[in-house]
Amino acid sequence: MGLTSNKVLALAAVLAVVLFVSTVALWPRLAGRNWRAVLGRVGLLLVTQLLLFATLGLAANKSFLFYGSWTDLFGQETELGVVVDHSAGARDLTVVDTQGMDVQGGSKPAVGGQIQKVVIAGEHSKIASQAYVYLPPEYFWPQYAGKTFPAALVLTGYPGTAENLLKGLRYPRTAHTQAQKGTMQPMILVMLRPTVAPPRDTECVNVPGGPQTETFLAKDIPKAVSESYRVGTKPRNWGVIGNSTGGYCALKFAIHHPGTFGAGAGLSAYYRAAEDPTTGDLFHGDRNERNRADLMWSLDHVKPSKTSFLVTSSRQGEENLRDTVKFVGKVRPPARVSSITLDNGGHNFGTWRREIPAAMEWMSARLRAS
Repeated sequence: MGLTSNKVLALAAVLAVVLFVSTVALWPRLAGRNWRAVLGRVGLLLVTQLLLFATLGLAANKSFLFYGSWTDLFGQETELGVVVDHSAGARDLTVVDTQGMDVQGGSKPAVGGQIQKVVIAGEHSKIASQAYVYLPPEYFWPQYAGKTFPAALVLTGYPGTAENLLKGLRYPRTAHTQAQKGTMQPMILVMLRPTVAPPRDTECVNVPGGPQTETFLAKDIPKAVSESYRVGTKPRNWGVIGNSTGGYCALKFAIHHPGTFGAGAGLSAYYRAAEDPTTGDLFHGDRNERNRADLMWSLDHVKPSKTSFLVTSSRQGEENLRDTVKFVGKVRPPARVSSITLDNGGHNFGTWRREIPAAMEWMSARLRAS
């Protein structure tokens, strides 16, 4: 049973209740002062408390998906290595697994679409990373065989996993549902975490002498996907969206790569690259690169393009509201900016799940299939 399954949560809750009832029932028998009675009382209290905290922890993890699996929780890597061939003529994108959608008839790609687990090898960055690609049902329809689709690069926060985008934030299911209702067009989603050199947080920066994260995410991935799927290569074909660190990266790419992305959405984004023990030295004293990683500075100094921006915050619960308002005020034509401001909402999955449907509709309206 998986860490996020309902069965595990239910089992923990039942055991906690059983231990609580047992403690109440056995307490009179353990009222003595001998060492056995004392150990019995301590043992019952300890086990009951542990099960109670475990139940609360499992419930919180199921809601916010801090950890996607038992191996993720205990820091154990289970993924087998994938050989990536960087020689001439080698493919930049390799499909390693496929899965259906959790919808009625979802085992059939033409009904529910398909999620493909892939490995993308960056031609210029020399970075290789796993990702998930969601293909909508229409991608498999015969009448769409010669047509292209718009695509969105979807990024988690740090140190999230790509699985969070599928399970916790439900991007594929949202895209499927919205397209079925006709509120957005069918889109391809390319989902991964921006942490390409774990455990280091590279903040989507090309680190001097280190990981070329920005090149990988903003250049290599759109190129590899467009060569492997029916996706165009113009800005109107590509958007980028993310939460927290992923939101910062999305806005950064939309500012600095308008030739690739026509729209960028930052959910609970911050506006300057973090510099702390998790990032290490990102800029090696290069003031220009540090300034470039400051989105407010960039809006003041980079020539505006026709890119569209979406930013989100909450009047209560988010720390980025003031900076979000400042960002909106700095966007200059021909760029356009929109915002979502909730009355209440924290920096968590519950908040982002409330924003994603509207954000996906917004992005769909700004992208074209060809």
